[in-house]
Amino acid sequence: MRIIFFAGKGGVGKTSMAAATGIKTAAMGHKTVIMSLDVAHSLSDIFDLEHDLLDQNRGQPIEVSTNLWIQEMDIQEEIEKNWGDIHKYISLILNTSGIDEILAEELAILPGMEEVSLLLYINSYFNNKEFDVIILDCAPTGESLRFISMPTTLEWYMKKIFKWERTIAKYARPVIKRVSNIPLPGDDYFEAIAALFKRLKGVDKVLSDPDITTVRLVTNPEKIVLKETQRAFMYFCLYKMNIDGIIMNRILPDDAESGYFKDWSVLQKQYILKAEELFRPIPIFPVNLFNSEVIGYDNLKGLADKIYIDQDPLKHFFKGEPYNLIKEKGGYKLLIKLPFLIKKDIELNKISDELIIRIGSFKRHILLPRQVAASTSIKATMEEQYVAITFQGDDHD
Repeated sequence: MRIIFFAGKGGVGKTSMAAATGIKTAAMGHKTVIMSLDVAHSLSDIFDLEHDLLDQNRGQPIEVSTNLWIQEMDIQEEIEKNWGDIHKYISLILNTSGIDEILAEELAILPGMEEVSLLLYINSYFNNKEFDVIILDCAPTGESLRFISMPTTLEWYMKKIFKWERTIAKYARPVIKRVSNIPLPGDDYFEAIAALFKRLKGVDKVLSDPDITTVRLVTNPEKIVLKETQRAFMYFCLYKMNIDGIIMNRILPDDAESGYFKDWSVLQKQYILKAEELFRPIPIFPVNLFNSEVIGYDNLKGLADKIYIDQDPLKHFFKGEPYNLIKEKGGYKLLIKLPFLIKKDIELNKISDELIIRIGSFKRHILLPRQVAASTSIKATMEEQYVAITFQGDDHD
């Protein structure tokens, strides 16, 4: 199976690229599903489909051509299928605090529910081999990063907090009940969380396996968009996801050089050269601005031909290892590929057997091997595109 993420800043053309790629892989005979990770779904719009058709399918995949399905998730349907007891408890808490019952049900759709539901689908499709190719049309960068960080966050919660939380709730429930009308979660709530986590088992390995999953960043030849692409590149590396291509979309054609867009054309050429320098050796796929809207199957098929020409879109265009742990001079060195980073942007902490890396508002927990975690001395330096973390000495405390 192949899984391909199309990610980048909002409005750069991710949905078009995902749809075009899906059309090409389906035409090659691969059973393909394109899934929207954006709350503001636009897959049906790009295929120019009737919304009534999608509404009747209640968030399930719908076939749009031979070997090709699209899926725009319906969060209300997912709550009924996956979040029943959890959603019920959150609604009860909100209602108990004085919020109207109907409003409480709406507010109980918490951030993260949609992302977890999508991860459940990906894991199910992978384990049951329902499709040959999964193409993911990502939300803008920040929301995409929340999505890919979800498996790590959930694993940390289940290992570090869940058991304690469940035990405390069990013993505190009778006491709290006597003094307050705010209920503590019952066993059904905790069992529902445990069941969800069980269904997600293994999805983190699927997403970080470069033989299965790759990321293609969609960008435009503009300064602000390129900056956002650099950030996205760095964050995807942090979560150990392999980036195998950069799609440079909406390049002005050569005949724009002598007209109204002459200055734009000159600037774009400069930013394309800059992108080649920044992202080398990741290949860049240039795509010219079309002279009309790219909507509907035929136009998207034409776009796919422009992106890949005669190449197989399922090919791994680049493979690189984001993390590398080596033994060196009696100690260990962990190399983490984080391009475009400067020293002041990163914060490192070690707690027990975990290394915690924080960049801006994003945080990653890396579980260290026992012999590495026992080190007493930890130093970090920048080595070109890598953060090099050196572990020395043994902790016998």
